Amino acid sequence: MIYSENEILQYIDENDVKFVKLTFCDLNGRLKNISILSSELAATFERGARITAKKIPGFEAAGGKDLFLFPDVNTMTVLPWRPQQGRVIRMFCYIRYADGSPFEGDGRYFLKTAMKAAISAGYCFRFGTSCEFTLFKKDENGIPTKKPHDYAGYCDIAPDDKGENIRRDVCLTLEQMGIHPISSRHESGCGQHEIDFNASSALKAADTFLSFKSAVKSVAETHGVHASFMPKPLRNDCGNGMHISFNIFPDNDLMEEKTPDSNDVLKNAAAGIMQHIREFTLFTNSTVNSYSRFGEFSAPREIIWAEDEGSQLIRMSADDTDSPVELRAADCICDPYFVFGLMIYAALDGISSKLELPAENSGAECLPATLEEACGCTQDSDFIKKYIPENILSIILKSARDEWREYSNAYDKDAFEEKKYFYSL
Repeated sequence: MIYSENEILQYIDENDVKFVKLTFCDLNGRLKNISILSSELAATFERGARITAKKIPGFEAAGGKDLFLFPDVNTMTVLPWRPQQGRVIRMFCYIRYADGSPFEGDGRYFLKTAMKAAISAGYCFRFGTSCEFTLFKKDENGIPTKKPHDYAGYCDIAPDDKGENIRRDVCLTLEQMGIHPISSRHESGCGQHEIDFNASSALKAADTFLSFKSAVKSVAETHGVHASFMPKPLRNDCGNGMHISFNIFPDNDLMEEKTPDSNDVLKNAAAGIMQHIREFTLFTNSTVNSYSRFGEFSAPREIIWAEDEGSQLIRMSADDTDSPVELRAADCICDPYFVFGLMIYAALDGISSKLELPAENSGAECLPATLEEACGCTQDSDFIKKYIPENILSIILKSARDEWREYSNAYDKDAFEEKKYFYSL
């Protein structure tokens, strides 16, 4: 439901709302928030809420200037896992300088700009996601272990599937937040699960993805288990990925019959993503651990497309104009705002250049094999430099290279990954 500022203030008065969480992403794609008393929201709508930029990963790009959070009223939702007396609502925020200009590292602003570029070109993109995570047992002290919550397989049922009630509670929680999953299941890995979401606007799909991650973590905690989105938590089992599907429609004409060349547009868009994917793999797969998933258990490695289910980078139909394009490389650690935005720009480049798809299941290139290689591809990319501000790009590259250096120097690399990713991602 879409609210105005006055309607939200009225809702607060009528529904015993005591706190408002102002939520945003750092440059690593991790959710951050500050809480304000509901009585402060009217003033926050007007002048924003100040944050200390230098304490947030990546936000040193602000150069010591103050940054302010401005809530997006269209994202207001009640947090169902918080108390019903003294309720808590949450809104995603845009990030601005004191003069009102956008902060270059604000992913929501980056994605909104990409959406406007698509509209200017005459197109509207709709995104859907399929997101995987793994549940692990905790020890007697409540510390997460590497023991999977169950040993069920793909689409198994209870009692083998011990996560059925957790998935149900996640879906019901999301429904209370106005988010409607379309399906959920046990996935192929031990303790692994997937929840799928319908297509929506790029901005809403990105917000939904982050809300989903937050709900999974919170619900799992109430069930006494640990939920991990770590791309490869178990060396000899399936990794956790995120399949991103998209379709393209003529702008402002979503209900009209598709144009005869709409499938050609999708093919050109897919070709654009295949051409640029190595350049923005650092964004779709942002950790050292992300690259352990590629090439195993149907996760892609080669930059190819195919119609049938397999290990291809892109899955799409060569003829069906109703079938979306599906990118299968990303994982759930990414910042969805930057990833969706770069996908739009790559697709638009493919459309404007009328790039041709290679033959099905053919291609000479592979995705970067390591985080270090991904950094090199990004640094050398004119495509990336065209859209990512220089100060933001330099910070992203430095952070990734520092992480790669730490990993390379670690005596016990498995222990490094467990400490850095398992407990927090």
